[in-house]
Amino acid sequence: QVLLVESGGGLVQPGGSLRLSCAVSSSIFSISTMGWYRQAPGKRRELIARITRSGETNVEDSVKGRFTISRDNAKNTVYLQMNNLNPDDTAVYYCNARSVISLRDTWGQGTQVTVSS
Repeated sequence: QVLLVESGGGLVQPGGSLRLSCAVSSSIFSISTMGWYRQAPGKRRELIARITRSGETNVEDSVKGRFTISRDNAKNTVYLQMNNLNPDDTAVYYCNARSVISLRDTWGQGTQVTVSS
């Protein structure tokens, strides 16, 4: 059973934009803080942004002002809007659900984002 499915990755030129989507199983979405992480080649997976069930957000300084996280509770979907992309943003982006009850993490399969001219 696939619980989190990311989409929206791809190849974009520097300065461009992408919006990632993560469709989440309803049984998980309603009890989870949602997050986006990324992992570049040879680097550790890092947190990009989180959003609570009530919509409070936290965005890491490295992408603040360029990336925005949001969630649509009616669609069980979380989004990551990425603007003014640069080559350093190239990575596999992962959707994460952390249960507020068990603190268990559930991960999506990842979507590749490549920023290149």
